[in-house]
Amino acid sequence: AAGMFLRLLSDVQWRAASPKWRGVTGSRRGTSTTAEPHPVSLPAEAQVVICGGGITGTSVAYHLSKMGWKDIVLLEQGRLAAGTTRFCAGIVSTARPVSIELKMAHYSNKLYQQLEQETGVPTGYTKTGSLSLAQTQDRLISLKRIASSLNVMGIPCEIITPKQAVQLHPLINIHDLVGAMYVPEDALVTSANVSLALATAASRNGVQIHERTSVSHVTVQKGRVTGVETDRGRIQCQYFVNCAGQWAYELGHSGEEPVHIPLHACEHFYLLTHPLTEPLSSSLPTVVDPDGRIYIRNWQGGILSGGFEKNPKPLFTEGRNQLEIQNLQEDWDHFGPLLSALLRRMPGLEALQILQLVNCPESFTPDMRCIMGESPTAQGYFVLAGMNSAGISYGGGAGKYLAEWMVNGYPSDNVWPLDLKRFGTLQSSRTFLRHRVMEVMPLMCDLKVPRWDFQTGRQLRTSPLYDRLDAQGARWMEKHGFERVKYFVPPGKDLLDLDHSKTFYKPDWFDIVGAEVKCCKEAVCVIDMSSFTKFEISSTGDQALESLQYLFSNDLDVPVGHVVHTGMLNEKGGYENDCSIARLSKRSFFMISPTDQQVHCWAWLKNRLPDDSNLTLEDVTWKYTALNLIGPRAVDVLSELSYAPMTAEHFPSLFCKEMSVGYANGIRVMSITHTGEPGFVLYIPIEYALHVYNEVMNMGQKYGIRNAGYYALRSLRIEKFFAFWGQDLDAFTTPMECGREFQVKLEKGMEFVGQEALLEQKQNGVYKRFTMFILEDHDTDMDLWPWWGEPIFRNGRYVGKTTSSAYSYTLERHVCLGFVHNFDEKTGEELVVTTDFINQGEYEIDIAGQRFQAKAKLYPFSSLFTQRRRKDEVELSGYQRE
Repeated sequence: AAGMFLRLLSDVQWRAASPKWRGVTGSRRGTSTTAEPHPVSLPAEAQVVICGGGITGTSVAYHLSKMGWKDIVLLEQGRLAAGTTRFCAGIVSTARPVSIELKMAHYSNKLYQQLEQETGVPTGYTKTGSLSLAQTQDRLISLKRIASSLNVMGIPCEIITPKQAVQLHPLINIHDLVGAMYVPEDALVTSANVSLALATAASRNGVQIHERTSVSHVTVQKGRVTGVETDRGRIQCQYFVNCAGQWAYELGHSGEEPVHIPLHACEHFYLLTHPLTEPLSSSLPTVVDPDGRIYIRNWQGGILSGGFEKNPKPLFTEGRNQLEIQNLQEDWDHFGPLLSALLRRMPGLEALQILQLVNCPESFTPDMRCIMGESPTAQGYFVLAGMNSAGISYGGGAGKYLAEWMVNGYPSDNVWPLDLKRFGTLQSSRTFLRHRVMEVMPLMCDLKVPRWDFQTGRQLRTSPLYDRLDAQGARWMEKHGFERVKYFVPPGKDLLDLDHSKTFYKPDWFDIVGAEVKCCKEAVCVIDMSSFTKFEISSTGDQALESLQYLFSNDLDVPVGHVVHTGMLNEKGGYENDCSIARLSKRSFFMISPTDQQVHCWAWLKNRLPDDSNLTLEDVTWKYTALNLIGPRAVDVLSELSYAPMTAEHFPSLFCKEMSVGYANGIRVMSITHTGEPGFVLYIPIEYALHVYNEVMNMGQKYGIRNAGYYALRSLRIEKFFAFWGQDLDAFTTPMECGREFQVKLEKGMEFVGQEALLEQKQNGVYKRFTMFILEDHDTDMDLWPWWGEPIFRNGRYVGKTTSSAYSYTLERHVCLGFVHNFDEKTGEELVVTTDFINQGEYEIDIAGQRFQAKAKLYPFSSLFTQRRRKDEVELSGYQRE
């Protein structure tokens, strides 16, 4: 069947677009692919140099030029759009589970729709809609969760029956389907031409475009980009943008100061066919069958179908690859399972003649999300790469966000889930990347239920207690490469069952975590929290205090031994970090931040602390093991081990002291647990970790001590209305919006970053409020659970989304945390959110299309935690503010 192999359609379309392009660039390129003389020499300097002429590079150039930056040079080592973009399937799909990705895809769709009119370059934009099929109830639930998000964003979307699906696409076999999701505004484009159209518009706006120009490396001096070395000479520049796709990793490592961009290429296969006897209509929806691991779109009266196989083939691990991507080796045996899935879904295609099996490289990242943002080590070095086979869907929106970031200093939305700084150097090992992409590519189609974990690249960063905890039944998850305990499986439990308990409903670990929470409330638990980021800032004089007073919102000029909870804010008053800082001495401070802040916070401080040899910033994360002792008996355990009184009179809340525990000296003990429960965190020099842990466990036996994990911690902190950075707090959330005014000292006698924005909010009010919701008519055993990202409705109207949620074992109900906005009914404009607005509404939380009534609160419960009560005795409105 695979007799005829013609040139790929993109090649043909490239030639068609070429005359228009020649007119714009002034280069005389014929249809020959041999290198031609360069008609224009490179400029000696530019404000911005962009490397890569695919969809991401041209999108960044387009958006920068739209925002008024004109002194831009775009360099492409081959021809424009001749990399992965040329082979892209051209499907623009907005059905994305991550909110920021959904927004990027929605913007791309709107941009491509008007691009042909703006530029005169035919982009092949056709609004076909898309059908996502579900073969199982769990898959249907995941589609319903996505549909809820699409609907509240104003993107038309509906969950339909298999019979409705076959009416939209008559070739689909529906015998094994339980439902589908239809998104009518999804579209198809010719990817290479979209890139050309963006380049055309950018060129008209003054961007210089040079093809057949290779970047060898980027020069960095004193932590800033200064220029770019190419095979045609040097260009001095202030900003460099790495949009080199699958070459981004090598380019990042080519300079003296490496920029780690963790991505790796895999082979990606799709099939092209001749037209059907009765050619397919160009308006037929694209079909995505994730349970069959395939996608199918119409293509010139025939079909284009590819997928994400279970056994992907990584490419170029040694770093060798060609300038322009050619069609790689066909591999029919490898494509076999995907072809079978296609014929099962559309049996009518059996007699169809195959035109070509295309095999092209696609780059994937360690967590299936693209990489964008500024390098933590080189200011002015920006990256946009690693599109995980969704380059055309994200290209427009991602280019817009990166351009905003460069021009304004920040993008217009929270892009932390995509920020390059979510990774450290540890994720850029070639072996790690090769193994991880082999897991990531199949995961593109796998059902992702809440709290799933990657299996590859594990046990990379571990606490000294790892083996000891593992032997006691610890079940692990990974954060920033660090192994952390979820919960401990008690002896006698069926371990196999627990490892395979993946569900949108009540999970199998429910009772296990409940027992750990009960122990935290009534006795004492130990949680290993070594993964938290730990920095020390010290100076010879007052430099440390003065710098921190400027960079943090709370007052850090406190007596030695005090711990301050404070935000590290940006100019808009938003949280760049949320941390606890202990004053160790007059001139030194110890800072505790979330695990995934290690790279981000370091870069933020490094770029803003004065360049003073008397001021030192040290990352001491690896030097200390952290044990969190939570519960009313923690005080007894610790006082017996240290022969020191630990009661509130001697050791008040938010206090820090160096102590001996057992035989070990120099242990920093803080009276804080990050949960609202009583207890202490012990920061133990790692060589003493095992000794101190053993001593604590032995001494704690008589007080009912047990190990606990992060799931118990999450339940405790959420029922106490504690916000966590990265889940509830981000760069667009201020202390005023989440009830943390008390952690801001507006009148501390000196200016601090974000102060103006907070003063303005104090005067004018806030446009969103962090709110706690208790689900009222929700059956924990039978109903779908809330996890995060569920739409919140007030009096039937959408007002925001949940950011985190957990079952409260004390309230015996689900608690969701999230932000409430006040949108004007007519204009959609955001209005001020008052306490009355929150308190006077009737609320519902939408879980996969089903709405549950919820009680809203702006303050945590207080008396509820002094004694446990039955659910039917609890009158939720009757408790005072804490």
